[in-house]
Amino acid sequence: MSARILDGNRIRDEIKAELAGEIGGLKAAGITPGLAAVLVGDNPASQIYVRSKVKTSESLGLYSEKVEWPATASTQQLLDLIASLNARDEIDGILVQLPLPPQIDAKQVLLAIDPAKDVDGLHPVSIGNLVSGRPGLVACTPAGIIEILVRSRIPIEGARAVVVGRSDMVGKPVAILLLARNATVTVCHSKTRDLAAVAREADILVAAMGRPAFVTADFIKPGATVIDVGINRLTTAGEVRQVFHDASGPLRDLESKGSVLVGDVQPEDAREKAGAFTPVPGGVGPLTIAMLMANTVQAARLRRGARSARRSLVSS
Repeated sequence: MSARILDGNRIRDEIKAELAGEIGGLKAAGITPGLAAVLVGDNPASQIYVRSKVKTSESLGLYSEKVEWPATASTQQLLDLIASLNARDEIDGILVQLPLPPQIDAKQVLLAIDPAKDVDGLHPVSIGNLVSGRPGLVACTPAGIIEILVRSRIPIEGARAVVVGRSDMVGKPVAILLLARNATVTVCHSKTRDLAAVAREADILVAAMGRPAFVTADFIKPGATVIDVGINRLTTAGEVRQVFHDASGPLRDLESKGSVLVGDVQPEDAREKAGAFTPVPGGVGPLTIAMLMANTVQAARLRRGARSARRSLVSS
């Protein structure tokens, strides 16, 4: 019996419908949440991501602004820009698209963002609020993972959760969010001994290490919920054959599209052994932009004193 597919597109659409109602209510009260997206350089993937974020914000009725700078921009220029956006009352959220060009001190730029406008949830103040259970803005992908679990009625309280990956953007914050909902959480990484054995103990397994199809059947407890955060692009037939047990379909996709997307979990193994899993694409990915929109609305409420309509992600 195949595992249940957790449809991120459906959950994204649910959240967007809820947000549209919230935004309408805020506008009736004279508040239009505003998002500024900062793009530096001409990275094609970054351009696509920013375009999608701006398009989504506009479709929901948010005020959105895209600020583009050349790849030659300096750290000080970015700091001056952030200072000007911090000072503008109509801007509730500031998003700096990563990665930044190598000459820019990305940490310094992100630290300069007003924590009240940190819709990516990466500022130390945002992380501190998350750890201490205070209201605040939560990193978008981890927040989306919790939405998938809650809206799919996957029990978190009392569950054994294993997070493979300890990044500041995903691994650490999702571990804190799971812990806040009373899961027993283990965070694994490249130095973890017998990683597969630890992962097999998980009722909820979150794979977020950025290695294509790294998590195989040996990592998955039968019936576990597997959340695949990875997005890896395969561009050669050899890579496709190495990842997939039955490569015939993916090879056709490679021929027609030029690449094949795969997560950090071997998809055929997840389908056969897990109880539920997020596909790639169409799983966690769609939730990231939806939660960015939710954070922008939340930032507008917190900054302007409006009572929050959204439940806290850190409450059970």
